[in-house]
Amino acid sequence: MGDTPSRKITVSNHTEPLEFAAQSSSLLETLEQANIEVPYQCREGFCGACRAKLESGEVVYNQEPLAFVRDGEVLLCCTKPLTDIKLTLI
Repeated sequence: MGDTPSRKITVSNHTEPLEFAAQSSSLLETLEQANIEVPYQCREGFCGACRAKLESGEVVYNQEPLAFVRDGEVLLCCTKPLTDIKLTLI
């Protein structure tokens, strides 16, 4: 029908919000394309290295992560935004 709307990603310590395009597989991929360094290892939700604090907005997991995730945190490697979001990188 129509194009999937893009979502705005605001990252603390970065002035310009990013756009999450429908073809991106995860928040981690979007941040990498914007040359924002994020620690990661497995890219599949196993290790928890790419944790970030979700300050506002909603996300959905591509697959349920096995790594421990605290309330208010997300794993960037296996997450997509449902709404505009604000993140603080840990």
